[in-house]
Amino acid sequence: MDKFHDRQHVRLRSGVHGTYLHANDDGRSVSLRRRRATLETAWTVHIYQGTYLLLHSAAYGRYLAATATRAPLALGHLGFRAELRDYDQPEVEAIMWRAVEAGSSGDFMLRNAGGRYLRANGRHLPWNTRVSVDDANNTSTMMCWTLQTVPSRMDVPIPHYPVRPPGDWFGLRPGVWRTIRFVRANEEGFYAEEEGWDAFPFRGRSVHHLRDELSTRVNLHIFDLVACVRAGRYGRPTPLVANLPHGGSGETLEIVVVQCGTPVYGRLRYPDVHAE
Repeated sequence: MDKFHDRQHVRLRSGVHGTYLHANDDGRSVSLRRRRATLETAWTVHIYQGTYLLLHSAAYGRYLAATATRAPLALGHLGFRAELRDYDQPEVEAIMWRAVEAGSSGDFMLRNAGGRYLRANGRHLPWNTRVSVDDANNTSTMMCWTLQTVPSRMDVPIPHYPVRPPGDWFGLRPGVWRTIRFVRANEEGFYAEEEGWDAFPFRGRSVHHLRDELSTRVNLHIFDLVACVRAGRYGRPTPLVANLPHGGSGETLEIVVVQCGTPVYGRLRYPDVHAE
C-alpha cells in the first residue's frame, strides 16, 4: 500500500504482457492495451480509511471492481469478471483492494476484499486482452502488476472532439439517451446531496455538447466551467475530458459543475498522460 498515495494518478502495467489496464469505452469493461498515453489507462487513487485501495478511471470516473460473475472460459478468460462500477453505498467490498508485494522486483498483486486477485489473461492467446479476478489457489505471474506514476497537471486538457452518433447523417440523431442529473458546487466544492440538483435528457456521447448544454443551464460560459462526473453517491468527482461511454442507454449520469477561478477549481488535477 505504501506505493499508492491518495489522489495520485497511476497506470497498472501487466508484468507478463507489458500492456496497461484500460477502462473500455463502454464504461463497464476493462482490458489490456498497449497504448499508454490515453486517459483510459490512467487511474486515480482513492485511499479508503487508510486501509483499502480504490481505483477510479480518470476517463469515466467509475471504480475498478471484482464481481461474482464467472468470466467466459470458452473465450479463455479465467476466474470471474472484473468491471467498472459506481460507488453507491458507504462500503462496497467489490471495489476495495490491497496491494500485495510480489517478490523483490517491485511488482505487486491486487487482492480484492473478497480474497480474489486481479489478473491478466491471454498468456497463450494474445488476442485475449480481457482482465478478470481469480482465486488465490490459482496464483500465477499473470497476477503481477507494475505501478507507473502519472504526473499531474493543473491546466485543463483539451476535451475530446465532438462525436457524431452513428447514422446521424440526416439529423436523425439515434445516439444513446441518458438522463443528466447535475448540481453546481460552491466555491469550496460543496453541494447539497438532496437539494439543488436538476436533470435533463441528453442524447449522444460528446463531452463538448454536454458542457455546452450545462453552460446554458447554470448560466456560465462553456469555458468557465468544468464538468465532473460522479460515479455514485460516494464516488469522488472526476473532471470529464473524455467523451461519454457508448453504452449506458437509459442510465443516469451525475455531474458536479465547478466554476473556473474558484478555490475548488484550483485544487483540480488532471493526469498528464503524455508525460514521459
